[in-house]
Amino acid sequence: MSILRQVLVHQRAGRWVEAHKLVQDDGSELAAWLHGILHIQEGDLEDAEYWYGKANRHFRSRGTLDEELQRFEAALLLGDGPT
Repeated sequence: MSILRQVLVHQRAGRWVEAHKLVQDDGSELAAWLHGILHIQEGDLEDAEYWYGKANRHFRSRGTLDEELQRFEAALLLGDGPT
């Protein structure tokens, strides 16, 4: 299981600390995007915007949290992330 898939497992289970620690172990743009999504979920929009920038994604035109997670998971399934 990839690091990013592990992050999603922790995120879904409400284990924010574990998810946050793991996502920092991956330097990819997908990881930066997921890191931003985690900050949105935590309500830390300033840090979320920073990580969206690192992911080359437009923070202000993002969807809802659920939409972002769906988009992220689709990108991960397409093989855009590490396996």
